[in-house]
Amino acid sequence: MAALGNPEMLTRKIQLWDINAHITCRLCEGYLIDATTVTECLHTFCRSCLVKYLEENNTCPTCRIVIHQSHPLQYIGHDRTMQDIVYKLVPGLQEAEMKKQREFYQKLGMEVPGDIKGELCNMKTHLDAQRNGDLKSEDPANKEAGDEKAEEDNDYHRSDEQVSICLECNSSKLRGLKRKWIRCSAQATVLHLKKFIAKKLNLTSFNELDILCNEEILGKDHTLKFVVVTRWRFKKSPLLLHYRPKMDLL
Repeated sequence: MAALGNPEMLTRKIQLWDINAHITCRLCEGYLIDATTVTECLHTFCRSCLVKYLEENNTCPTCRIVIHQSHPLQYIGHDRTMQDIVYKLVPGLQEAEMKKQREFYQKLGMEVPGDIKGELCNMKTHLDAQRNGDLKSEDPANKEAGDEKAEEDNDYHRSDEQVSICLECNSSKLRGLKRKWIRCSAQATVLHLKKFIAKKLNLTSFNELDILCNEEILGKDHTLKFVVVTRWRFKKSPLLLHYRPKMDLL
């Protein structure tokens, strides 16, 4: 109890290099970008580093545990909490990464996805406010007005990069969707699609479903952008996904 009352203990500062081992990728040795965690052992890496590594391996780069014999990419997931921690701890990292992504799309002559534009705009506003000393605690009335404006400005991801999808049923135990063609944000995940299908089919739980691409079951945390890049990259047709009851329910 005495230690809790010690002011030195409460104000002790931790240097960034003291925790670098916990917020860097073992594969590229840089700070985590698009942090992705192996569900089997909970080790985390940059998504691009891990996906490239798993193209030729099926074990965790850190502990060498077998992730899956044939489909290790289905057992990794985006770790938003870890990425938020890294961005908060490392000054300027998020701003630099968003800038790199914007320049990458511009170099290829492609439109910058809406989510990257939004992040850049939010960061610029925040940094300008910091430089001008405008970051002050808001009174409740101003905060409420700001929240209302933010809600009005919310476009529900319509400005995001979009993905066209065809959802086909490949099981006699489930019926097909009346409208199987949909278009949604590339940031949506397989879990979102499971919930959408379950709602349309009046299923008791979205956990009763598997979603497949090229006959491979997709992990629930995969974004549609990730699915397109890793499994549909060179195809010009809309992304074709199949759904069926989980194997253990058949």
